[in-house]
Amino acid sequence: MRFVSNAPEIIVQYKPSAHIPTKNTTATAASGVDLYAIDSDGMWHWAAPNVGISDSGNYIFSQLRPNDNFHKLGREYQLFLPLFSSVEDLQIGVPQGSLLNPLPIRSEKPIVVLGSSIVQGQGATRPGLAWINILSRNLDRNVLNLGFGVNGFLEKGLIEQISDTDARIYIIDGLLDLANESLDSSQLSRSIIETIKTIRTKHPQTPILCSEHAGYTDGYLHRNRQTYADLSNRVLAAALNQLKGENINGIYLLTQKEINIQMDEMSDGAHPNDIGMMKYAAAYEKKLRDIFLEPVGNLKMQIPIRQRRTPAGYDWEGRHRSMLALNKTESNKVLLIGNSITHNWGGNPNAKSKDSWEKYLAPYEVRNFGFGADRIENVLWRIYHDELKDISPEKILINIGTNNLRVNSNEEILEGLRFLVKVLKSHQPKSEITLLGFYPRRDYEDRILLMNKDIQRMTRAEKIRFADIGKGLFLKTGKVNEALFTDGLHPNIEGYEILGKQLQKLLKN
Repeated sequence: MRFVSNAPEIIVQYKPSAHIPTKNTTATAASGVDLYAIDSDGMWHWAAPNVGISDSGNYIFSQLRPNDNFHKLGREYQLFLPLFSSVEDLQIGVPQGSLLNPLPIRSEKPIVVLGSSIVQGQGATRPGLAWINILSRNLDRNVLNLGFGVNGFLEKGLIEQISDTDARIYIIDGLLDLANESLDSSQLSRSIIETIKTIRTKHPQTPILCSEHAGYTDGYLHRNRQTYADLSNRVLAAALNQLKGENINGIYLLTQKEINIQMDEMSDGAHPNDIGMMKYAAAYEKKLRDIFLEPVGNLKMQIPIRQRRTPAGYDWEGRHRSMLALNKTESNKVLLIGNSITHNWGGNPNAKSKDSWEKYLAPYEVRNFGFGADRIENVLWRIYHDELKDISPEKILINIGTNNLRVNSNEEILEGLRFLVKVLKSHQPKSEITLLGFYPRRDYEDRILLMNKDIQRMTRAEKIRFADIGKGLFLKTGKVNEALFTDGLHPNIEGYEILGKQLQKLLKN
């Protein structure tokens, strides 16, 4: 559950179903809730309850930091529900006068995971530490948990129902409950093949990821257990090879070696503890990023992330939804990716445009991909969350990074831009990419001049175009021409006029 609040205290009350005793799972994980927050820069934070009683469904989170330094409109919270108990009559309360606004369900397709107790979360100490919920946070995506402890048997009726969900990817992690002395290799093979074919009938292009049994950490001393796990993995491999031989494509495998669970990372030899859950989530994240073409780097700006720095000015996530909707109805020839300077200029999905946009850019079918306060890492998130899907632009122009100047070095920004260019090439390989130089900014003039020289050298190495359309906004002294700006950063009407003329020359070629 997602909501925004600036409350110093949040109370969650609900009615849990009767507690279900679960081996190696705490009462908090089975019947409690877990609260996480996202700050304005997109970083996750965990909220420890001052009072948390899972049996009665009463959690109090007090002494919360209600706001960041950017604004007083609160932060996003995500509430993770119990892993085993059902929930009825859930209520969230805040002190009178505090904000409490529910957020809409994300429109992107969910990751659908089918499995047994490991998927359901057995072994975690609290709901947020089930690997599937860790994965949800790390990828910042909806993940549908269809884990059924002791019952993950790939039943035909369940698979048919799952196929009715339009997923980003289907994950089958269901070999744990099948790896035992009654394992029927032929039946397991048929179940795997029928499951994948059933999904493929309705979703011929959706990726399907199957996971090997991760093994048992007590397998050396109880060798039969490991024998069953190894056998089930061989059956899975043979079934996938048969499907590939029948030209059923888009099937991937997460191997036991990639999961790499070690001796002390399971609570009972079969179910991951919290450390093992993190290991599971990391293995799945790496595999899914490879499948989705969503690489991450070591620098902060090479890791996709949302932001909520300007909610008083506009709804960042709402603008993202507008982009996704436009992609289904309008395919522009040119994309202009940027921050508030681009955002405020005009063009869809803006309601109004400045005259210079209509005069110089609109005739070339330019889509405004500017988001106020965005940094390089925020553009990455938007690309990874479908803003370049369903469209085939001829040209992509990029003017991003000025908001990174306060938090990153020139060298870091340059590597962030290089990374962004590579991502754009992989997602839109037929588009001509042009990196625009930074526009002038008060108190940053010397640094920007150096930055633009480095960017120009980088574009030559990456074999893309470079254009410094903002150089006309400098004075001969090298300082910002304040007469062309409202605040030393955002151009005024005259400033946009100069940018428009220069951009038109670029679009003509």
